[in-house]
Amino acid sequence: MIKDFKLKPIPGESGIISFLKSSAGRASIALMSVIILGLIFNADGAFYKIGTHRDALRQASVFGILAVGMTVVIITGGIDLSVGSILAVSAVLFSLFTIHFDWPAWLAVLASVGIGAILGAISGFLISIAKLQPFIATLAMMTFARGLAKYITGGKKISTYITNSDGEVIIKELPGIFKGIDSRIFGGNLAIVSIIFLFCLAVTWVLLSKHRWGRELFSIGGNEEAARLSGVSVRWTKFMAYTLSGVMCAVAGIAQAAQETQGDPEAGGGYELTAIAMVVIGGTSLAGGRGGMGLTLLGILTIGYLEKILSINAVPESGRLLITGVIIVLAVLTQRKNKK
Repeated sequence: MIKDFKLKPIPGESGIISFLKSSAGRASIALMSVIILGLIFNADGAFYKIGTHRDALRQASVFGILAVGMTVVIITGGIDLSVGSILAVSAVLFSLFTIHFDWPAWLAVLASVGIGAILGAISGFLISIAKLQPFIATLAMMTFARGLAKYITGGKKISTYITNSDGEVIIKELPGIFKGIDSRIFGGNLAIVSIIFLFCLAVTWVLLSKHRWGRELFSIGGNEEAARLSGVSVRWTKFMAYTLSGVMCAVAGIAQAAQETQGDPEAGGGYELTAIAMVVIGGTSLAGGRGGMGLTLLGILTIGYLEKILSINAVPESGRLLITGVIIVLAVLTQRKNKK
């Protein structure tokens, strides 16, 4: 089991070479390669500005929150394709609760996170109890949750523009929680959504590295049958992994709604691809049993910076998706090569 940056030196090799051959080393090389790419293709000096780096972290934060939950699931040897759709459900519900129903912010947050947890728990039940393959179960949840988001909203965005029964359009004031989440501190150099992301990452890191549940997740991903024979409650541990992923989707959905000042039932489309790319490029094995939050953070920064560099150089979205797909393949091939 590999946890973040704890390395076992290879006999006959120096510490530096051992590090470079490790998951953390390869992820660090990938991040440095992207940074060098930014220094070369700097868009007339835009990459050298502090605002570019600040915005890169802010833009990667929602994806990063999803990647945190995805890491936990992948460590068990599973996958979660429903993260983007659950994000959309949470975004529209949070907007509906706060803008249309005038719920207190704390109640809207709790309700949205609770529903995200329930949707994640359903996936966990289908996988751990009903014994469906994670790909099939979360694919079904992806479709169901997207349909639920569209059903709740009637296919329309939930915004401050509300049409009453007489057909009159009423413009409501944007709730303060939206402005709060989308604000910045420290002279505008750190976004609140980035703080939320870092908090989610820190809490999950503690669970994985310090709590018994984290050790059980790694043991299941390494050898599920051996974990069961060792007394690990495999079903419960897997169930909670997908529930946690649902919670992270809900948090990301709330942040997304705050940034867009509305709840969009189409939000989160394709986000699962980016979240998986972040986890894999960081070095967490798709086979399970190896990885960690430190590695995922490297992957998040790598993809986040890559997206920003492509953006400031006016690379179209189609090109970004092509590059992301290539990165996933290369990362998986690197993992396979390292096992041989």
